[in-house]
Amino acid sequence: MNSSAKRRLTIVGLVIVVVAILLFVFLGSGSNAKAISVTDAASGSYDGRKVQVSGAIADDSYTTQGSETTFTICDEGDPDTTLTVKYDGALPATFGNGVTAICTGTVSGGELDASEMVTKCPSKYESAEGSLTVGLMLQNASTYKGTQIKVAGYVTEGTLADATADVRFVLNSQGSSVDVVYDGALPDGIADGSAVVVTGTLSDDASQFVATDVALDSSISSAQD
Repeated sequence: MNSSAKRRLTIVGLVIVVVAILLFVFLGSGSNAKAISVTDAASGSYDGRKVQVSGAIADDSYTTQGSETTFTICDEGDPDTTLTVKYDGALPATFGNGVTAICTGTVSGGELDASEMVTKCPSKYESAEGSLTVGLMLQNASTYKGTQIKVAGYVTEGTLADATADVRFVLNSQGSSVDVVYDGALPDGIADGSAVVVTGTLSDDASQFVATDVALDSSISSAQD
């Protein structure tokens, strides 16, 4: 190989290295989001920048249009300070009122256009002692309607949904099942087949159980551990 060809190869090699470095720097900087508070994001000081903002989802603040969900998160130190978040993507099943949402995206005009979102929910356990089975509740529906009760059972596979769905999940036990309506924070670790204890009331037509609280069954969880 002559000296001219060697020089050309060297130049080409250097160009490739420089381009690779520039791409690495550009892509790397885009993946690094500065963690800021809701108050900081709402101030307008970070408009146009990629940030990560965490806050509790305000009760019943979410709406959906197609695949995009718009909701409000509250500042951890000052709940009266809020930020509107727009997120186009699949919501985690734990999404609901009071859940801490960790949102990554770009701030503009007091809103966060989020490209990523995860939820952080506390673990919650409750004993199933004294609770009813789904079958026993439905067999005595006239007795239990309008009365707050606890029902124990399992999350039916494939039914777990986020709070924007009409039915959060289907609860089953001993061959009977009922739709559970709930818009709050589901406990961390809940999944298909989880043993849960649900507190709430049976609807007038006995077709749904309107829950005020959902917890993992502590006796089942302890046995599995």
